[in-house]
Amino acid sequence: MPQHPYPRSNPAALIRLLPAFFLAAALGLSTPALAAETKAKPVPDPALAPIVDVPGLPRVLLIGDSISIGYTLPVREAFKGKANVHRPPGNCSSTGYTLSKLDAWLGTGKWDVIHFNWGLHDAKLPPEGVRHAPPDVYEKNLRELVRRLRATGAKLIWATTTPVPNDGNLAPNRRFDRVEKYNAIAARVMSELGVTTNDLNATITPHFARVGRPNDVHYTAEGSALLAAEVVRSVTTQLPVR
Repeated sequence: MPQHPYPRSNPAALIRLLPAFFLAAALGLSTPALAAETKAKPVPDPALAPIVDVPGLPRVLLIGDSISIGYTLPVREAFKGKANVHRPPGNCSSTGYTLSKLDAWLGTGKWDVIHFNWGLHDAKLPPEGVRHAPPDVYEKNLRELVRRLRATGAKLIWATTTPVPNDGNLAPNRRFDRVEKYNAIAARVMSELGVTTNDLNATITPHFARVGRPNDVHYTAEGSALLAAEVVRSVTTQLPVR
Protein backbone atom coordinates (compact mmCIF):
# COMPACT_ATOMS: atom_id res chain seq x y z
CA MET A 1 0.00 0.00 0.00
CA PRO A 2 1.52 3.39 -0.94
CA GLN A 3 2.55 5.62 1.91
CA HIS A 4 0.26 8.59 2.48
CA PRO A 5 2.16 11.87 1.90
CA TYR A 6 0.80 13.40 5.11
CA PRO A 7 0.60 10.92 8.02
CA ARG A 8 -2.88 10.53 9.42
CA SER A 9 -1.37 10.22 12.87
CA ASN A 10 -0.70 14.00 12.87
CA PRO A 11 -4.04 15.74 12.16
CA ALA A 12 -2.74 19.06 13.50
CA ALA A 13 -0.06 19.17 10.81
CA LEU A 14 -2.67 18.40 8.16
CA ILE A 15 -4.92 21.18 9.40
CA ARG A 16 -2.07 23.70 9.21
CA LEU A 17 -1.59 22.84 5.53
CA LEU A 18 -5.24 23.24 4.52
CA PRO A 19 -5.30 27.06 4.00
CA ALA A 20 -2.46 26.90 1.50
CA PHE A 21 -4.13 24.06 -0.40
CA PHE A 22 -7.50 25.87 -0.50
CA LEU A 23 -5.82 29.06 -1.78
CA ALA A 24 -3.82 27.14 -4.35
CA ALA A 25 -6.97 25.39 -5.58
CA ALA A 26 -8.86 28.69 -5.83
CA LEU A 27 -6.07 30.18 -7.93
CA GLY A 28 -5.53 27.07 -9.98
CA LEU A 29 -1.99 26.77 -8.71
CA SER A 30 0.10 23.92 -7.43
CA THR A 31 1.82 24.47 -4.11
CA PRO A 32 5.22 25.23 -5.80
CA ALA A 33 3.49 27.71 -8.10
CA LEU A 34 1.88 29.35 -5.11
CA ALA A 35 5.29 29.72 -3.49
CA ALA A 36 6.60 31.31 -6.68
CA GLU A 37 3.68 33.74 -6.75
CA THR A 38 4.44 34.98 -3.26
CA LYS A 39 8.20 35.19 -3.79
CA ALA A 40 9.51 38.74 -3.37
CA LYS A 41 10.33 40.56 -6.60
CA PRO A 42 13.82 42.02 -7.11
CA VAL A 43 14.19 45.64 -6.05
CA PRO A 44 14.65 47.89 -9.13
CA ASP A 45 17.95 49.76 -9.43
CA PRO A 46 17.20 53.40 -8.45
CA ALA A 47 19.82 54.58 -10.95
CA LEU A 48 17.52 53.39 -13.75
CA ALA A 49 14.40 55.13 -12.47
CA PRO A 50 13.16 58.10 -14.52
CA ILE A 51 13.50 61.53 -12.94
CA VAL A 52 11.30 64.60 -13.11
CA ASP A 53 13.08 67.70 -14.35
CA VAL A 54 13.48 70.72 -12.13
CA PRO A 55 12.39 73.57 -14.41
CA GLY A 56 15.12 75.98 -15.46
CA LEU A 57 18.04 73.60 -14.88
CA PRO A 58 20.25 72.23 -17.70
CA ARG A 59 19.54 68.69 -18.89
CA VAL A 60 22.35 66.12 -18.91
CA LEU A 61 22.15 62.64 -20.43
CA LEU A 62 24.49 59.81 -19.39
CA ILE A 63 24.73 57.00 -21.93
CA GLY A 64 26.74 53.89 -21.15
CA ASP A 65 26.89 50.31 -19.92
CA SER A 66 26.81 48.99 -16.35
CA ILE A 67 29.91 51.01 -15.44
CA SER A 68 27.88 54.17 -16.06
CA ILE A 69 24.96 52.76 -14.07
CA GLY A 70 27.39 52.52 -11.14
CA TYR A 71 28.26 56.22 -11.23
CA THR A 72 24.82 57.58 -12.14
CA LEU A 73 23.51 58.15 -8.61
CA PRO A 74 26.61 59.94 -7.25
CA VAL A 75 26.71 62.13 -10.36
CA ARG A 76 23.02 62.93 -9.95
CA GLU A 77 23.55 63.78 -6.28
CA ALA A 78 26.49 66.07 -7.10
CA PHE A 79 24.37 68.01 -9.59
CA LYS A 80 21.34 68.33 -7.31
CA GLY A 81 19.99 71.85 -7.75
CA LYS A 82 22.40 72.45 -10.65
CA ALA A 83 21.37 70.10 -13.45
CA ASN A 84 18.82 67.39 -14.28
CA VAL A 85 20.81 64.18 -14.83
CA HIS A 86 19.05 61.51 -16.88
CA ARG A 87 20.05 58.13 -18.26
CA PRO A 88 18.30 55.45 -20.35
CA PRO A 89 16.31 52.96 -18.27
CA GLY A 90 18.80 50.11 -18.70
CA ASN A 91 22.25 48.99 -19.77
CA CYS A 92 23.12 50.74 -23.03
CA SER A 93 25.50 47.88 -23.86
CA SER A 94 27.19 48.15 -27.27
CA THR A 95 27.33 50.58 -30.18
CA GLY A 96 25.09 48.34 -32.29
CA TYR A 97 22.48 47.99 -29.56
CA THR A 98 22.46 51.74 -28.93
CA LEU A 99 21.93 52.49 -32.61
CA SER A 100 18.69 50.51 -32.42
CA LYS A 101 17.49 52.34 -29.29
CA LEU A 102 18.94 55.84 -29.55
CA ASP A 103 15.89 57.69 -30.89
CA ALA A 104 13.78 56.50 -27.95
CA TRP A 105 16.52 57.34 -25.45
CA LEU A 106 17.02 60.86 -26.83
CA GLY A 107 13.29 61.59 -26.85
CA THR A 108 12.09 65.00 -27.97
CA GLY A 109 13.44 67.21 -25.18
CA LYS A 110 16.47 69.48 -25.40
CA TRP A 111 19.79 68.15 -24.10
CA ASP A 112 22.54 70.50 -22.94
CA VAL A 113 25.27 67.89 -22.37
CA ILE A 114 25.52 64.22 -23.38
CA HIS A 115 28.27 62.16 -21.72
CA PHE A 116 28.60 58.80 -23.47
CA ASN A 117 30.62 55.59 -23.78
CA TRP A 118 30.52 52.18 -25.45
CA GLY A 119 33.30 49.62 -25.63
CA LEU A 120 33.17 46.79 -23.12
CA HIS A 121 30.29 44.99 -24.85
CA ASP A 122 31.75 45.74 -28.28
CA ALA A 123 35.08 44.23 -27.20
CA LYS A 124 33.51 41.18 -25.51
CA LEU A 125 34.31 38.14 -27.64
CA PRO A 126 31.90 35.35 -28.65
CA PRO A 127 30.37 33.03 -27.60
CA GLU A 128 29.21 35.17 -24.66
CA GLY A 129 29.76 38.44 -26.48
CA VAL A 130 26.68 38.36 -28.67
CA ARG A 131 26.98 42.14 -29.27
CA HIS A 132 30.67 42.02 -30.14
CA ALA A 133 31.71 44.56 -32.79
CA PRO A 134 35.04 44.00 -34.59
CA PRO A 135 37.25 47.12 -34.67
CA ASP A 136 36.08 48.26 -38.12
CA VAL A 137 32.40 47.93 -37.16
CA TYR A 138 33.06 49.68 -33.86
CA GLU A 139 34.58 52.66 -35.67
CA LYS A 140 31.73 52.83 -38.19
CA ASN A 141 29.14 52.70 -35.40
CA LEU A 142 30.92 55.36 -33.34
CA ARG A 143 30.92 57.79 -36.25
CA GLU A 144 27.20 57.28 -36.84
CA LEU A 145 26.40 57.65 -33.14
CA VAL A 146 28.35 60.90 -32.85
CA ARG A 147 26.55 62.23 -35.92
CA ARG A 148 23.17 61.49 -34.36
CA LEU A 149 24.13 62.82 -30.92
CA ARG A 150 25.51 66.03 -32.43
CA ALA A 151 22.21 66.60 -34.22
CA THR A 152 20.62 67.23 -30.80
CA GLY A 153 22.68 70.40 -30.38
CA ALA A 154 24.11 69.15 -27.07
CA LYS A 155 27.73 69.47 -25.98
CA LEU A 156 29.25 66.01 -26.34
CA ILE A 157 31.71 64.25 -24.02
CA TRP A 158 33.20 60.87 -24.88
CA ALA A 159 34.34 58.71 -21.93
CA THR A 160 37.15 56.24 -22.55
CA THR A 161 36.42 52.59 -21.82
CA THR A 162 37.56 51.38 -18.41
CA PRO A 163 40.04 48.48 -18.01
CA VAL A 164 39.50 44.72 -18.19
CA PRO A 165 41.77 42.73 -15.83
CA ASN A 166 43.63 39.46 -16.52
CA ASP A 167 44.43 40.40 -20.12
CA GLY A 168 40.76 40.15 -20.98
CA ASN A 169 40.24 36.59 -19.74
CA LEU A 170 37.67 36.60 -16.95
CA ALA A 171 36.08 33.18 -17.43
CA PRO A 172 36.11 30.40 -20.05
CA ASN A 173 33.25 32.08 -21.93
CA ARG A 174 33.89 35.67 -20.86
CA ARG A 175 36.75 37.01 -22.91
CA PHE A 176 37.53 40.48 -24.23
CA ASP A 177 39.57 41.86 -27.09
CA ARG A 178 42.13 44.46 -26.05
CA VAL A 179 40.36 47.51 -24.60
CA GLU A 180 43.44 49.56 -25.55
CA LYS A 181 42.69 48.81 -29.19
CA TYR A 182 39.12 50.05 -28.87
CA ASN A 183 40.15 53.14 -26.95
CA ALA A 184 42.71 53.97 -29.66
CA ILE A 185 39.99 53.75 -32.33
CA ALA A 186 37.69 55.97 -30.28
CA ALA A 187 40.48 58.48 -29.61
CA ARG A 188 41.08 58.88 -33.33
CA VAL A 189 37.36 59.22 -34.12
CA MET A 190 36.71 61.78 -31.36
CA SER A 191 39.78 63.79 -32.32
CA GLU A 192 38.71 63.92 -35.96
CA LEU A 193 35.14 64.86 -35.02
CA GLY A 194 36.13 67.42 -32.38
CA VAL A 195 34.48 65.66 -29.42
CA THR A 196 35.72 66.36 -25.89
CA THR A 197 37.19 63.30 -24.13
CA ASN A 198 36.87 62.33 -20.48
CA ASP A 199 39.63 59.76 -19.84
CA LEU A 200 37.94 57.51 -17.28
CA ASN A 201 40.40 54.74 -18.11
CA ALA A 202 43.29 56.91 -16.93
CA THR A 203 41.29 57.97 -13.87
CA ILE A 204 40.59 54.48 -12.59
CA THR A 205 43.66 52.50 -13.72
CA PRO A 206 45.98 53.59 -10.86
CA HIS A 207 43.31 52.53 -8.34
CA PHE A 208 42.09 49.39 -10.08
CA ALA A 209 43.74 46.91 -7.71
CA ARG A 210 41.99 48.56 -4.76
CA VAL A 211 38.56 49.47 -6.14
CA GLY A 212 38.02 46.88 -8.88
CA ARG A 213 36.12 43.68 -8.19
CA PRO A 214 38.16 40.45 -8.51
CA ASN A 215 38.06 38.89 -11.98
CA ASP A 216 35.45 41.44 -13.05
CA VAL A 217 35.09 44.72 -14.97
CA HIS A 218 32.94 46.35 -12.27
CA TYR A 219 33.82 48.47 -9.26
CA THR A 220 33.17 48.85 -5.59
CA ALA A 221 31.20 51.86 -4.39
CA GLU A 222 34.52 53.66 -3.90
CA GLY A 223 35.50 52.96 -7.48
CA SER A 224 32.18 54.23 -8.83
CA ALA A 225 32.60 57.35 -6.69
CA LEU A 226 36.03 58.00 -8.23
CA LEU A 227 34.55 57.72 -11.71
CA ALA A 228 31.58 59.89 -10.72
CA ALA A 229 33.85 62.70 -9.53
CA GLU A 230 35.57 62.77 -12.91
CA VAL A 231 32.24 62.71 -14.75
CA VAL A 232 31.03 65.64 -12.65
CA ARG A 233 34.21 67.59 -13.36
CA SER A 234 33.97 66.95 -17.10
CA VAL A 235 30.26 67.70 -17.43
CA THR A 236 30.61 70.89 -15.37
CA THR A 237 33.01 72.32 -17.93
CA GLN A 238 30.35 71.94 -20.64
CA LEU A 239 27.26 73.16 -18.80
CA PRO A 240 25.76 76.44 -20.03
CA VAL A 241 26.53 79.45 -17.88
CA ARG A 242 23.46 80.40 -15.85
